[in-house]
Amino acid sequence: MAGTVYDDLKDKKTELIRKALDGSAFLAPISSTAISTLTDPADKLLVALPAGYEDLGYVSTDGFSFGREVEEAQIRAHGATDPVRSDITADSSTLTVQCLETKLNTIGLYTGANMAGVLADFDTGEVVIDKPSRPRGQYYRLLKISVDLGDDGEIYIARFFPRAKVTNFDEQTFTSDGENPITWPVTLTAFTDSTLGFSERWLFGGPGWDAILTDMGFSRAPDPTP
Repeated sequence: MAGTVYDDLKDKKTELIRKALDGSAFLAPISSTAISTLTDPADKLLVALPAGYEDLGYVSTDGFSFGREVEEAQIRAHGATDPVRSDITADSSTLTVQCLETKLNTIGLYTGANMAGVLADFDTGEVVIDKPSRPRGQYYRLLKISVDLGDDGEIYIARFFPRAKVTNFDEQTFTSDGENPITWPVTLTAFTDSTLGFSERWLFGGPGWDAILTDMGFSRAPDPTP
């Protein structure tokens, strides 16, 4: 059999390189409807979100940082330099974000307060929040949508945490430096929703996504209509 040159083997496509040109994180009460689909079949654009999902708004230039921590247990054998077996014992996803907007949902995330019971003073509009002596684990629905542009329109890459909780807080700095606004920096961890059976869902779509399915290696499902 004759050989071949590398140029005949390679399969590289610049149009498959994605970037998050814009995007938002939407937070909702845990009682809100879970996200099952992202786009409308009519035009492949985004569907309206269920009731309760609110945009966290502008975030720092660091954007949204997803982390994934995996732990494994390894079995080693006499005479073997590599493990003879490895089992994943933990696999958790996180989202770290520095919210720039000061408003009800960003304050609620950072303080851990139940904002449903917080009201502004009738006369002054003043809001008072006390840090609880024993913070309770408050769970949310969390949807992060990133938007890119392809030759045929918008491309959406989304990650949905059906049961998310704030598990870490970064420093909050109060300074007159114009380049350092007051932020509300938090890390949320995804937990398994016992009803849905998963801790994270990925969703991809958009007219730009649909146009390059074949180039990405995807096959389209059969037409469900008779």
